[in-house]
Amino acid sequence: MTPATRCASALLAAALVAPIALTPSHAAPAPPRRDIGYHQWTSPVDFLAGQHQGTSMAGGNLVFRRPTGTTSYVDPFGDGTAKTYEQASWVSPEVRPGFDLTELVASWNATTPAGTWIEVSMSGRSDLGTSTKWYVLGRWTSGDDTAAGTIHRTSVPDQEDTVGDVAVDTFVANDGHSLDRWRLKVTLFRQAGSRQAPVVRSVGAMASRLPDEETVPVSRGGGAWGKVLDVPTYSQETHIGHYPQWDNGGEAWCSATSTAMVLDYWRAGPSKRETSWVDPADEDPQVDHAARMVFDYDYDGAGNWPFNTAYAGTRKVDAFVTRLRSLTEAEQFIKAGIPLVASLSFEKDELPGAGYGTNGHLMVIVGFDRDGNVVVNDPASHLIKSNDEVRTTYDRKAFENAWVPHSGGLVYVIHPAWKQLPRTGAQDNW
Repeated sequence: MTPATRCASALLAAALVAPIALTPSHAAPAPPRRDIGYHQWTSPVDFLAGQHQGTSMAGGNLVFRRPTGTTSYVDPFGDGTAKTYEQASWVSPEVRPGFDLTELVASWNATTPAGTWIEVSMSGRSDLGTSTKWYVLGRWTSGDDTAAGTIHRTSVPDQEDTVGDVAVDTFVANDGHSLDRWRLKVTLFRQAGSRQAPVVRSVGAMASRLPDEETVPVSRGGGAWGKVLDVPTYSQETHIGHYPQWDNGGEAWCSATSTAMVLDYWRAGPSKRETSWVDPADEDPQVDHAARMVFDYDYDGAGNWPFNTAYAGTRKVDAFVTRLRSLTEAEQFIKAGIPLVASLSFEKDELPGAGYGTNGHLMVIVGFDRDGNVVVNDPASHLIKSNDEVRTTYDRKAFENAWVPHSGGLVYVIHPAWKQLPRTGAQDNW
């Protein structure tokens, strides 16, 4: 399985079809095993278990204590001038998920003052019996003050070797290869001579090995039928043509629009001062702000999964990327009061009621109707430029088949620290 396209460049118009109700009596047996494991380091005890090379703990966070070397970095999207950065790093303990993983997506919550940044990398032991190189999963900043030495946040292309490659933000093993263990490295960078430095609050990764399926059976009910969360509705279509330097708005901003909706649900969105740079005619400046702050300059888009959760993590909430096995698991989050941003892909006739087809799209799962169908805030709903059309309901089976086989059930989990996550099953995937 390869990672789904994010906020695809083409949304295909289609006729509207009413969703079909599903009653509990239609529920099918559980789908086959989907190996997914999420592991996170977020406490002093967690970070002390890793290898510190110039880093230490302060206030429960991973911080820069002393430089262990310097790096001359030429920002590929800057003016071509090399800048010197001091660095320190932390390497996680080894994680053995209990299965041979074929994909991995890292997540982190951090802040990077102007002129600082972090790099998150992954290494593992492959089926060849040797350790892999360090694959770079992202070079990230929480701001974009390039005049102060801040780099352009970016994924790193052209990393393929015998074992695998990185597709934007996802390590993907080559056919016939896998890893039985993994570890992360977080490198903190600051401008040489500066006292400003990054602060890392948490870092983790979701590893998975999923069956190659084109369809999945409809999942059983999970106890959230009839529960809908009051998440605000924003349309991506109202932003068509906005800020070409961040991919021109509209259909390219599905991820940023979804992230903005969930942040405002938690009352964690940007202030009027933070969005004062946005055209005053824009009724939802928080969407433009999110697109700017999640933008991946190599991918040239706002759909980098961990860049979205990392942005959310700067807003005083916790956020990470994982995969769910079914809507049964998604229901546990809705019962806990936590909406989910889900990644889907479907042809124009595969998700009745959407009014379009897409190679990759994100929307917010906000609840379930009384028949178990999925209530969502779809920022592209009906392709109509109105926030009033964003809330819609999709057939449970159709939604599940647009989500689970295509992105592996990928979601952003965004929640305040005080909001407890639901219990996991035997194999922790959150």
